[in-house]
Order: sequence, then C-alpha cells, then structure tokens
Amino acid sequence: MTLLRPRGLDAAVDQARPVRQGVVSSAVGLGLTVVGLDARIGDVVLVGADDGPQTAVEVVATDTTGTRCMPLGPLVGVTAGTPARPTGRPVLVPTGRGLFGRVLDGLGRPIDDLGPIDADAWVPLDHATPDAMGRARIDTPLQLGVRVLDTLTTVGRGQRMGLFAGSGVGKSSLLSMIARGSDAAVTVIALVGERGREVREFLEDDLGPEGLARSIVVVSTSDEPALMRLRAAFVATRIAESFRDEGAAVVLMMDSLTRVAMAQREIGLSVGEPPATRGYPPSTFSVLAGLLERAGTDRVGSITGLYTVLVDGDDHNEPIADAARSILDGHVVLDRKLAVTGHFPSVDALGSVSRVASKVTSREQRDTATALRTVMAARRAAQDLLDVGAYQRGTNPLVDAAVDHQHAIDAFLRQGMDERATAVGSWDALAGLVRTLGVGGGA
Repeated sequence: MTLLRPRGLDAAVDQARPVRQGVVSSAVGLGLTVVGLDARIGDVVLVGADDGPQTAVEVVATDTTGTRCMPLGPLVGVTAGTPARPTGRPVLVPTGRGLFGRVLDGLGRPIDDLGPIDADAWVPLDHATPDAMGRARIDTPLQLGVRVLDTLTTVGRGQRMGLFAGSGVGKSSLLSMIARGSDAAVTVIALVGERGREVREFLEDDLGPEGLARSIVVVSTSDEPALMRLRAAFVATRIAESFRDEGAAVVLMMDSLTRVAMAQREIGLSVGEPPATRGYPPSTFSVLAGLLERAGTDRVGSITGLYTVLVDGDDHNEPIADAARSILDGHVVLDRKLAVTGHFPSVDALGSVSRVASKVTSREQRDTATALRTVMAARRAAQDLLDVGAYQRGTNPLVDAAVDHQHAIDAFLRQGMDERATAVGSWDALAGLVRTLGVGGGA
C-alpha cells in the first residue's frame, strides 16, 4: 500500500471523498451558513466555483437548519448561492525534524520563503490527551537559563507554567531568553495574535539565528481570522505532541493564551453561543482546559508548557487569568513597576509560584530559596516605613540584611538578554548570596 504524503491544507483537498455539496445561504459577521452540506465538525469546506477562486472554511457548528462555518482566509466575493464543496477531511499538520528552523502559519504551511516543508509525516490536528493514570510523575528539573526562574520558581520537565503580565512588560523577551537558554531537546513557539511588525523582530532580534535553529515557530497575526488564530495554538501543540510521542523533552511556548481565548470568544459568539463571564461564552473555558491538558508528561516524553497570559488592565483576577491559573501548575508574575525601573527580567519572585518545585529540588536548594524569599518578603513588608524614613535599623535583622545587600540581591535577580545562566551556576550564585546575607539556608 502506498503511503500518501499530502501537504497541510492541500491534503484535505487531495484526499477528498465524494460527498453531497451545498450552497451558502448567508454570510454574516465572521462566518457563513451552508445548507445541503454533508460535513462534520472539523471538516474543511471549499467555498467557490470549481473553476474559480475558492476559500477554505472549517465546520464549527451544525444543526437541522444548516452548517455553520468559519473562514481560514478572507471571505471575498462570497454571496448567497455560492457553491460549497466538502473535502471530507480535517486539516493535517506536518511533523518531524525537518521543521527545525522553520516558520509556519496557523495551518502548518511555511511562511519563511525557505521552500516546502520536509515533513516526516502529516497527522490530524486532534490528538488524545494523555491518560491521567498513565502520565509519568514530574521529578526532573528543567533548566530555563534564567536565574530567578531556575532557583526561586524551579520548573520541572512536563510542568505547565503561566507567565502573567500586562502589555509591554517583557513577556516576549523572557520567552526568547528561555528559548536560547533551556536544555530541552525541542522548542516549539506559538505566536498567536501578534502584531505583524513584531514577528520578524522577535525572530531576528529576540530569538536570533541560534535560537531559531533549534525551534519550530507557528505564527498567526492579529489580522487573521479568529479560526486561524485558534488553529495556530493547536497546530503548535500537535507538533509538540509528535515529538513527545517519540520520547523527547519538549518546551512549548505560547504567546499568548489570552488571544487564544479571544479567538474562541469570537467564534463562539458568531455561532450563537450566549455571552457569559465578561462576554466570554462557556466554550472558551472548555477549549482552554482541553488545550492546556494536552501538554505535560505522558508515558514517554514530556511537554513543558509556558503560556503567557495578557492580564486585562494588569488585573490578575480577570476571567482568563483566573481560569488559566486554576489549570496550570504554577505562575510567574511580571511586574510593571519593575519593568519601568529597568529591572529585567521583571519577575515578581514573591508573587510567583511553582507547584512542583518541591518535587524537583533538593532540601538544601529549597532552604536556600526560602531564605532569600524571607529576606525579600521582610523588605516588602517594611517598604512603607523605609520610604518615609521611619524604619529604625535593628528592628528586624531580615530587613537590615535586605537593605544592606540590596545591590547584591538585584544583581542576582537581574539578567541581561544575552546572558546565559546554567542551573548549577544559578544555584551556586544563590547559595553565595544567602551566605552574604547571613540569614540561614546557605549560611
């Protein structure tokens, strides 16, 4: 039997099965309704005459009155009565090591002008979530190459972490540092809803040739249809899953999870779902849970998921941030106050938590990290007194240590974009800092 090697969206057309065609009955807002169509949820449908330009759409809802579809491209020239031909196939995703260094769109097609994809296989977008009882336990730390993360919020292989911040606080820069400094075998990066201007800047300036060479990047800019933005997140996840199935340790970075939720909100509202929390329909939260649960460990291999969450108005309790925090295995908070003072990465170490840190660190490492956190917490509690000059030295030895060695603490927490930090070096630096503070842990 010959194994066909189709190409992404074209595969849905090339492998089309003979099914009943339909016609467009209405095109309103973000989608269109087709009647007389024999298609299932997730199938690709081609809208347009056979001898003219055609637009690919995907079936997202259906009932007895018709089939609701969302576009995978611009809906130009579509009118009531336009023919719609179902392909009988979903979009397929390329996988394999030929994807390293490549930039793909939300359907897995190359957009980097480097020629066709050299894929090992083309697989369906959907993939089974690892069985809860079959997942390997997280017991191995993952080096991210960022001192504050590797020590104070240690991440384990297969953990899912959220990077919570407002706009312009350094999320993309932090992701690029992790892409260059992590010790993962494979890095998959999803840029969902990004400004078109920023994509090339991220690839060339932040990620750089070295980071790109060991990464696979999936991009869907903010001007693309909602379904393309949503698909980009699932295409990146599916590519990561294919490497995990081979036993690899994968890092999946997604910027941003909030824009994925916004895309699903547009889709849900356009097909008639009622708006619920702050305008988000119920399907938004189930889609987020389904997407995030696909990461993590399996029987072999792991996907360490790092998802940025764009908090609305710096409100960390808004619906998407709250839902993501409840599903993820920890959160890193980026603080605008630190960013405006030039403190990068602008990680609020006291507000960040890794729920598996105790599983992937030694007792000595935990004691050292706790010692620094204790000093930083004491300084924060006394900050108002320090600001007005009312604090009396000797009142609290922890505050005294924090004030006397603030430059040393800041030097440890800060890190240049191009500075590489190993996990071993970071822990040694933290132990030395704690000894300098003289507060236990490393003393």
